[in-house]
Amino acid sequence: MDEMLETFENNEEFYSGKIYCANCIHCKLVPFWQENGQSYVLRVRCAAGKWKKKLGKEKYYKYFTIFRRYLDECDAYEDMGDAKEFIRELRSILPGKDEIFPAPEE
Repeated sequence: MDEMLETFENNEEFYSGKIYCANCIHCKLVPFWQENGQSYVLRVRCAAGKWKKKLGKEKYYKYFTIFRRYLDECDAYEDMGDAKEFIRELRSILPGKDEIFPAPEE
């Protein structure tokens, strides 16, 4: 597999031939409640169960970093379109750090 390095307009790297998890149908956004129970942050998980910690527990990633996660291969990968264009747009709209959201009012 030829890994050609391309550069985005904002000097971020895009690796063709890599599988970008954010462009997969199994990449899901989930709320993670803060200890106080009054607010949450957003995390992403792999619904196909491909992200695991060393001891086998499921791994979650910060929402604003998902465009950086890629793999060489994944048997569960189902793309949602052109990865390069999607990742470029995702980088431009994601926040630069965790955003804290208040719990919905009942």
